[in-house]
Amino acid sequence: MSGVARVRLSVAERREELLRAAVEQIEVRGVSAVRIADVASVLGVSNALVLYHFSSKEKLVAAAFAYAAEADLAHLRKLMGRRTTAVRRLRAAVRWYAPSGQAKGWRLWIEGWAASLRDPALREVAGDLDQQWKAELAEVIEEGAATGEFECDDPMSVAWRLTALLDGLALQMTSYGGPLSRATTLRWTEEALARELGLQRSALTG
Repeated sequence: MSGVARVRLSVAERREELLRAAVEQIEVRGVSAVRIADVASVLGVSNALVLYHFSSKEKLVAAAFAYAAEADLAHLRKLMGRRTTAVRRLRAAVRWYAPSGQAKGWRLWIEGWAASLRDPALREVAGDLDQQWKAELAEVIEEGAATGEFECDDPMSVAWRLTALLDGLALQMTSYGGPLSRATTLRWTEEALARELGLQRSALTG
């Protein structure tokens, strides 16, 4: 049994290696231009090995987006699981999600939005990620309202408005290279969060 377990682990590790490489290549080349050969080449493996794990480019791309989505959600849940106030957790999430934060991969997601128009599998992955992000934010907003940190009658609507603003700013910053500064986008996102919660912006850092 131990031999079987090692083989399974090796397969899982190889899949993850391929998915990481696919994510990197999609960010560099774009969904339409990336090829199985690009992913194989960067790892020094054969095209056949990639196709063994993912039977087509379409399946590899969809799996790569799902992999990236799960990594982003895992980090968000880590931020939201901290033992601190709801306001501090929301501020940390917004700062990380915003194009001025540490979250990487905005090129990847913009590529994903475009490719989703033509690919139902990608549309499902991106849509599921979007709904989970909103649900995570809404849960913490609801928690903060319940404990009296701030007032909010409709947490899900707030989550929708905040993510719509952040997605739009990310598109401006990533696709057009500005003209907004990172400091401006961060200020706008924090001001929006404060307005939604009925707080002064200073309360986000107090």
